[in-house]
Amino acid sequence: MLARPGGAELYWECSGNAHGRPAVYLHGGPGGSLGKGGYRRRFDPAKHLIVGVDQRGTGRSTPWAIDDLDSLDTNTTQTLIADIDALREHLGIEVWLLHGVSWGSTLALAYALAHPARVTEIVLTAVTTGGRDEITWITETVGAIFPEAWDALSRDVPTGRRVVDHYAQLLRDADPAVRSGAADRWDAWESAHISLDPSWRPGDRHADPRIRQNFATLVTHYWSNDCFLTGADTVLARAPRLAPIPGVLVHGRLDVSGPAVIPWRLHRAWEGSRLRIVDTEGHGGAIEMELTAQAIDEFAAAR
Repeated sequence: MLARPGGAELYWECSGNAHGRPAVYLHGGPGGSLGKGGYRRRFDPAKHLIVGVDQRGTGRSTPWAIDDLDSLDTNTTQTLIADIDALREHLGIEVWLLHGVSWGSTLALAYALAHPARVTEIVLTAVTTGGRDEITWITETVGAIFPEAWDALSRDVPTGRRVVDHYAQLLRDADPAVRSGAADRWDAWESAHISLDPSWRPGDRHADPRIRQNFATLVTHYWSNDCFLTGADTVLARAPRLAPIPGVLVHGRLDVSGPAVIPWRLHRAWEGSRLRIVDTEGHGGAIEMELTAQAIDEFAAAR
């Protein structure tokens, strides 16, 4: 655990070769976690010092967002960037490769833009950049494909108000029943729009009610604030600055939750990037993970 300002403690783990090329994995969400550690399979353990970290407020980091709602406003992208760089310093790492999946790709890009001298390469899967248009798509526009699920999500939202703003408020309500109900409805919506993914299987996406509520609280908090990356500070606006850093973007053509135009626009703005689209997969399938591991291997071989 790494102690951080405000009483937060970050869970981190290392594996692989202690003297290998450092690489850090940034998980999805916001509100996800390292889970059972499957991310490690994408790195050659003989070649890499593999670092994983549960982001502030989730996973095995403490306290969880739902247990410290008074401090939620201090949980921002900029705070997470500071957390990640504090971990780098704590581990005595000079530079490292960044690997992020889904929200983790937005966080990796934001970190690289803040600390370009600390980044050797970037490998992103199921790419997001945290833009307002992406948030509008995944919380409202994609409802045209899932009208029943979107009606259940949005029917009580006041006219003219963003759905995500409404849920961010509900998930901070003083009444636990209001928070719990909002988390359940949000989880049902997340499960609906990912259901067209070819690798999706029926079942409880978040069987534990505390996990459901923590995930919903963090994701709506970040999305309601446009991932704390607005105006001239959006990732896409600053993407040309990434040109000196080589990167690989891996994305599924059938990703309904995050259309392929997202990595396409990033690739066009980032001169140092390569884009791999997998026509048969959605939001992070097996082939995408194979291509991700291949890209990481290629960067290791080139050094």
